[in-house]
Amino acid sequence: MTPAEATTGKPSIWRNRDFGLLLGGQVVSYAGNQLQNLALPLVVLAIARSATQAGLTLGLNTIAYLFFGPLAGALADRWDRKTTMICCEIGRGLLTASIVVALSLGRLTMPQLYIVAFATGILTTIFQTANTAAMPNAVAPGQLPTALGYTQSAFSAIRVAGASLAGLAYGLGRAVPFAANAVSFALSGMTLGLMRTRFSGERVAAPRKLTAQVREGLTWAWRQPVVRFLTLIEAGDNIRFGAGYLVIILLAQRLGAGALVIGLIFSGAAIGAVLGSLASDWVSRRYPLGRICVVMLWVEACAFPLYALAPDPLLLGAVAAAESLVAPIYTVAMTTYCLSIVPDSMRGRITSATTTVTTGAISVGTIGGAALLSAVGPRSVVWLSTGWLLALALATTANRSVRTEPGSVSADSGREPRQR
Repeated sequence: MTPAEATTGKPSIWRNRDFGLLLGGQVVSYAGNQLQNLALPLVVLAIARSATQAGLTLGLNTIAYLFFGPLAGALADRWDRKTTMICCEIGRGLLTASIVVALSLGRLTMPQLYIVAFATGILTTIFQTANTAAMPNAVAPGQLPTALGYTQSAFSAIRVAGASLAGLAYGLGRAVPFAANAVSFALSGMTLGLMRTRFSGERVAAPRKLTAQVREGLTWAWRQPVVRFLTLIEAGDNIRFGAGYLVIILLAQRLGAGALVIGLIFSGAAIGAVLGSLASDWVSRRYPLGRICVVMLWVEACAFPLYALAPDPLLLGAVAAAESLVAPIYTVAMTTYCLSIVPDSMRGRITSATTTVTTGAISVGTIGGAALLSAVGPRSVVWLSTGWLLALALATTANRSVRTEPGSVSADSGREPRQR
């Protein structure tokens, strides 16, 4: 018996073979993505020499949520989730491998990068929706916050070394990060195939039209006042986040940082996220969801202007670490809350409804932020983003429904979510 089992009287989540396989596959895939995420804008800047083009390429990878998100949720509730996720991993691996081939032949073009980014975004939309919807089926009741916390911790830990390794991998060759990511997709698909758990509960007959399922999910989400408001606030925050990635890269380059140092800066952000992820389970069980959200926004609003004041890359990394501390805590609290009040048959649609808005906002911020960066420069964008974050923090603090929301609903609590 582990110390955790002796204290709680419940089996440790690490005795769950299927959760270990799911987490292991996701860790490998996420590590590959980290290598590619830094390499992609650097490749675009090398080919097109344009921050706008880099922002457009990054934005296309996530803008698929705006066009395909609601449909992806309906498909995740209709199709077998495990098979769907495996097919998505195969597709993402093949698309990423096409970049490796093009780079090796010296034939990589911007149109190919646009196509790969958008197609990969569609498959990622479906995969992440099915993955989030399946998580409660892979763990025991009451272990969802713990599972989400460990997942966030693992991802954040990868970011600590991943950003630095990405800089090293890119230094070995432009194709290396993309090749590693293609392999990671294959390994992730293999671990999914080894899992024995059902990724879905018992299904009822689905409507003939997907549009009916999509409409049902959107209507349910809109009628939850806390979910509705926090989804819109998170979308507003993500508009700033989408621009922030390029802001940090450009500020670092102005301070003389190369690819390796830029990787170290993002490692600083990852260290903050690791600490936040490790605390997420404890915090989300003890503090109300509304209070967590308000604190997160005020920390971001106070930390973000420091990017414009940092005199060297080392301090840029320190600011990134401080700003990244609270986001994983909020993510675990909000995801636990949503998954705990949504029936299994609707989890895909509700997940996609909220993710469509929040991830689509990242695309808007990335593309719009790139254009703004070209027009006014990174420091001006920092001050504009700070004003935007202050507005979001004030609006959330003033919302009584959010401030008084206690958080997740346990499976046996019997409490119904508030509707309007």
